[in-house]
Amino acid sequence: MKISKNARNAIVIGTLCSVAYFAVYIARNMLSVVTPEILDAGLLTEAQLGTLSSAYFMFYAVGQLINGIIGDRIKAVYMISAGLLMAGVTGFLFPYLISGGVWLVILYGMTGFFLSMIYAPMTRVVAESTEPIHAVRCSLGYTFSSFFGSPAASLFAATFVWYSAFNISSAVLIFMAVVCFLLFTLFERRGIVKYGTSKGGIGVEAPRGFGEKIDLLVRHDIVRYSIISMLTGIVRTAVVFWMPTYFSEHLGYTAEESAIIFAVVSLVVSVNTFLAVWIYEMFGRRQYPSLLLLFGLALVGFVLTYFIDDPICNVILLTVALLGSTGASSVMWSVYCPSLADTGMVSSATGFLDFLSYMAAAIATAVFGNLVARIGWGNLLLSWVMLSALGVAVMLVGIRKRFMKSDKPQV
Repeated sequence: MKISKNARNAIVIGTLCSVAYFAVYIARNMLSVVTPEILDAGLLTEAQLGTLSSAYFMFYAVGQLINGIIGDRIKAVYMISAGLLMAGVTGFLFPYLISGGVWLVILYGMTGFFLSMIYAPMTRVVAESTEPIHAVRCSLGYTFSSFFGSPAASLFAATFVWYSAFNISSAVLIFMAVVCFLLFTLFERRGIVKYGTSKGGIGVEAPRGFGEKIDLLVRHDIVRYSIISMLTGIVRTAVVFWMPTYFSEHLGYTAEESAIIFAVVSLVVSVNTFLAVWIYEMFGRRQYPSLLLLFGLALVGFVLTYFIDDPICNVILLTVALLGSTGASSVMWSVYCPSLADTGMVSSATGFLDFLSYMAAAIATAVFGNLVARIGWGNLLLSWVMLSALGVAVMLVGIRKRFMKSDKPQV
């Protein structure tokens, strides 16, 4: 079967974005997977690690907001390559400042800021350079690749000493910075990457005034997706960050076993993108019923995780819960965000949603780190149950009106 030129271009862009985002997620998961080793060595405490992670997420969140707006005005090649390069540099410095106190917090926070320069401009390139149906597939591709970053980071942690793992992941970032700069520049010259392409529908011409922009995004249901972004952000970021520690402290696995289990769980959870799209297609490309089912799956998984203590069953049920929550996240990032191409604000809107996601995660990560010593892992699970229950409630509000008519984007 002959592949059209548009499809070939989408494959080329999607592949590059997927590989670059894979490198990003190796780096951003590195601290999480080496946390048990750092704790065992007495280098940092749980509270200090929670502070580090919280600083990362806050810098990342603010960076998403700032860089998302900038990403609608500056070519993606500069944003993406610079972000990868600088994050690689700060990653190299991290092991040498492990006892640096506030300087370590600032350094790791800046790593988050630099990595925030990647996603929103990348989504803009995909949305404006490809057909709508191809944009969903490309977004699905690099969303899927991001979940492979967790098991890859876990393999690094299981194979190398923690500081060597940090150095390797940083080298990968710098290498990808060079690759992205060269290839995106080539794609622009050949017309594969384009900017400012509208896809039709409401808001074909990008609104000029701030009020017009807000009104257009509200009509695109940005308010509800803002809530979804915060809920799923806490689970896919804050909860996942503490998983290796949860396995070692609550379930009794060793640091090495926890890293391996985390890799396996992350690998299984990576299929959430395909699960999400399959459910989305099954519901006739309706986002609301798809999200309701996925949040429901997360709720059931977390409830059973709370009541069943057997380590193996507990890990399996936690995996099911993560599949549901991250699947809901995938619907938002892979379907909703690319559907905003006709607004002219893909990067800004995506950055805003990511900002909300990581601000919520930043607060939750610090809270989890401080609460676990006081209430225990078992009781902390109840907060994860409440997050999924809130997601179900959000989707039930107004579901009758949405369920009887298509709420699908123009894809």
